Amino acid sequence: MENIPKITPTGSDNLSGDVYNAKVAVDQTSNMETVLIPKINTGDNIVTQKKNTVSDSPGKMRRKNKKLNKILFALFLLFLVALSIIGILSYSVYKDALKLKTQANRLKDSFAQKDLDISKTELTNLKNEIGSFDRSYSRLSFVKAVPVVSSYYKDGEHLINASLYGVDAGELLLDTVKPYADILGFKVAGQESASVVRTAQDKIDFVIKTIPDIVPKIDDLSEKVDLLTAEVENIDPDRYPEEFRGIKVRENLVRAIELLETTNDLIVEGKPLLEKSDYFLGVESPRTYMVLFQNDKELRPTGGFITAYSIARVDKGRFEPIASDDIYNLDDRYTPSIKAPEQFPKYLKGIYIALNRFRLRDMNWSPDFEVSMDTFSKEVQKTGIDKVDGIIAVDTQMLVYLLEVLGKVSVPGYGDFSTEIVPECKCPQVVYELESFADQEGAVVWSENEPGKIVFAPENYGARKKIIGPLMNSILSATLGQPDEKMPALFEAAIKSFTEKHALFYLFNDEAQSAVKAFGVAGDVKEYDGDYLYINDANLGGRKSNLYVTQEVVQGVVKKDGYIEKTLEITYKNPEKQDGWLNSVLPNWLRIYVPKGSEIISTEGLENVQDTYEEFGKTVFAGYVEVRPLGVAKAIIKYKVPVVIGKDYKLMIQKQPGKDTSLYTLNYGKISNEFLLKIDKEIRI
Repeated sequence: MENIPKITPTGSDNLSGDVYNAKVAVDQTSNMETVLIPKINTGDNIVTQKKNTVSDSPGKMRRKNKKLNKILFALFLLFLVALSIIGILSYSVYKDALKLKTQANRLKDSFAQKDLDISKTELTNLKNEIGSFDRSYSRLSFVKAVPVVSSYYKDGEHLINASLYGVDAGELLLDTVKPYADILGFKVAGQESASVVRTAQDKIDFVIKTIPDIVPKIDDLSEKVDLLTAEVENIDPDRYPEEFRGIKVRENLVRAIELLETTNDLIVEGKPLLEKSDYFLGVESPRTYMVLFQNDKELRPTGGFITAYSIARVDKGRFEPIASDDIYNLDDRYTPSIKAPEQFPKYLKGIYIALNRFRLRDMNWSPDFEVSMDTFSKEVQKTGIDKVDGIIAVDTQMLVYLLEVLGKVSVPGYGDFSTEIVPECKCPQVVYELESFADQEGAVVWSENEPGKIVFAPENYGARKKIIGPLMNSILSATLGQPDEKMPALFEAAIKSFTEKHALFYLFNDEAQSAVKAFGVAGDVKEYDGDYLYINDANLGGRKSNLYVTQEVVQGVVKKDGYIEKTLEITYKNPEKQDGWLNSVLPNWLRIYVPKGSEIISTEGLENVQDTYEEFGKTVFAGYVEVRPLGVAKAIIKYKVPVVIGKDYKLMIQKQPGKDTSLYTLNYGKISNEFLLKIDKEIRI
């Protein structure tokens, strides 16, 4: 009840105090009455009453709690059982994984032992261990129902399948190379008495004879590698951390995928080369090749200044040098007719100031070797060299690779040649000697009054034109006379020369030329769907300064809306003093091939920048850079590339023939990739 004062009006004494059916109390101290009115409950009180009604039975509540506890305990027990099962199964997978790792190491060790039979046995054992691991792993297949975990489980399945395909490919590869085990440096039980070949030439003959047996196996091998690659490509490296316990997880996955793709490409691209081997090696009929010697220490677009040439005959794999001479003698018999580029009289100077027409020695101006040799081969026919099947270009680095295996080689009348570093140039002795024989450039001047008499000739002219033939003969003889244990190293030296573009091929037979292009030894500018970079330098009168000049390249890539923005920094360093002979100021003409449609935003450090133009389906930026002895020069080009980056960023970098290894750095977002460019390289991020 609530007390509410009641005011009594005057003259109302005779009114009833209970008129409103309410209790009335009279205040004795005042002329007022208090009316007591029943208190009305609010909504909150109603709710409280209802709540009190729900919990009206403590016994009933205890029974419900007991039932709930039983359910929770059952669920907890079920969770423990499930966790135990998963733990037991996972431990089983873990144990099988350790066994698999141990067996993989055994296989690796068997290759180090160079024993083909042991390797084949260990490969079979590895296949069995993969099978055991697969059975253990499949017991965890129920986790595929779990949204996040399922992706990682499926990755494991792809890895297992890829491993099995890899073992199949390995078994096929070992069977394929078994006849050539001793050439590759492997031991095979019983082979000593069955197929030992005593000389390198015998081994070459043996390879030529058995190549037709290899070709049919190439398709099977490629099929296995294709299946392997397809499994691995289903794995998304972005799902994995960049690094775990010091291991670069994501980077290793990306590299593994790239390696598999490269391996598959090598197998596929090598098949046409093997199919045309009878043509190359003169099995069908003898072949004649013109061999050009490019001096990579005076770098030119296709590998180096053409300093000398040789004519060689190949008959059933047997190489025989026929003649050799200085390139200047060939130029003396040639009448220039093709206009040379404007850079020649400006930087190369000399005879080009008087007549700006190409000489044979400078015709390798196009960065595409096939294009350069197409021009050269037509023009050289005018000098009488017209009965050849193709042109092969080699540089001094190939000689260095071979001599690293052969050791010191003696050339009658010219002394010894080796790769020992000499103080005169801080370079291999063979390079120093070859540069000594070519230390003066210039044409031979013949007497007008006395035919056959030389009025002027460069120093060492007589020795220079004669050294090539004897040097070729000596290296060839030394190569063919090597013992068995040297053959794998010689094979590796040849492969390095091809892949690093120290040996290039241009063949007049269309099928043969397609084969060398597919194998990557044609020196061509490649087509590519993605970002692309090819830096091509030309030494225009800087002596042999490329012996000392190094190059570093940094690329910064920024993704934009519908295009990418790149900053390219090319740094040249010459750490040696000018000597007036080998080292001098380097007048370098720089050409940068980028995706078609690219646009320059700004340039720094480039002089005489040319207007942007297109060539080989690429956009070309070009300009002049001067590098001084003990100096540093830097060119910075900022440009837009009309390439849309989707899920991945793809970049192809081509290496210039003849160029030494350059240090490259690629910065894309938070990723920084540093590497030495030895061969053409594709990068995917």
